[in-house]
Amino acid sequence: MSVRDVVFPAGRQMLYEKNRYSPAIRSNGFLFVSGQVGSLPDGSPEPDLEAQVRLAFDNLNAILSAADCTFQDVIDVTVFIVDPASQLESIWKVFSDYWGDAPYPTLTGIGVTWLSGFQFEIKVIAKLPDSVKDRPTQLAMN
Repeated sequence: MSVRDVVFPAGRQMLYEKNRYSPAIRSNGFLFVSGQVGSLPDGSPEPDLEAQVRLAFDNLNAILSAADCTFQDVIDVTVFIVDPASQLESIWKVFSDYWGDAPYPTLTGIGVTWLSGFQFEIKVIAKLPDSVKDRPTQLAMN
């Protein structure tokens, strides 16, 4: 059995332990990031939609940073949106602040009925920089 090379962003390990999943796993030159929501430090949802989306991106960027990646390393994005027909416009205007310049990553958007009190979730796959993917597996938890 191989050992999972888990990436923990600073200050959020208890939240992931409580919910029993890894924030991200490094594997074969890629970083697979679990869905990130606009959660406050205690795990509760940010009530304002635009602020919630920004916080989800901030939480995602904390994980990318912990793995020595940036959003420019992201190659695939999946977003989950509760009631996209009424919320997509508000959500989409936040993307440009984080997305970067073309070429853009691939994107799949999925409308859902429930996200445990959240309105938006984003998960990504990123290519690890060459300097990172050749490192030995580490189990250090920041």
